[in-house]
Amino acid sequence: MSDRLNSFFQHDTDIAWEPTEPGVRRKIMAYGPDLMVVRVAFEQGAIGKAHQHPHRQASYVESGVFDVTIDGKTSRLVAGDTFFVPENLVHGVVNVEAGQLIDSFTPMRTEFL
Repeated sequence: MSDRLNSFFQHDTDIAWEPTEPGVRRKIMAYGPDLMVVRVAFEQGAIGKAHQHPHRQASYVESGVFDVTIDGKTSRLVAGDTFFVPENLVHGVVNVEAGQLIDSFTPMRTEFL
């Protein structure tokens, strides 16, 4: 993946899926020191367990239906919706209808590499 740090273009078909949790997989789409974009696919019923990190996160619901919980507040989001997670807030998702999220992190999540 380190070759991609110096590349301007990434093609979805060239990037392998990585399993993360049961029913969840991700692709690191693009990244640099201050920003990372990640595609995350969820099977119906899959859970992105509650967690926190020092990165700010903005996420776009590309497809599907998700119950998103941030700092104890839950909202049902559908394709076209977005959510923002400030640093260090506990957050997680439950997939209601199979779909994908496009997550952006600042700074990049070095532990994903």
